[in-house]
Amino acid sequence: MPLVRKVEPGLWETRSTIDAGIARVLFTTVGPVMVLLHAFVKKTRKTPMDDLKLALRRMKEVHHG
Repeated sequence: MPLVRKVEPGLWETRSTIDAGIARVLFTTVGPVMVLLHAFVKKTRKTPMDDLKLALRRMKEVHHG
């Protein structure tokens, strides 16, 4: 898997290996700025729906106030 992948329109995921496992950070961009929305340690192959919903809700707040 690439280090960064598109999850939804405007929502991206990056990954990093840490002692606790594989950390994921969901982010969006506003112009040239990367806005980190949510980070978690992924324990399954699929991104947990609760984590995805939280990032999407935060992305909406960032883009629409």
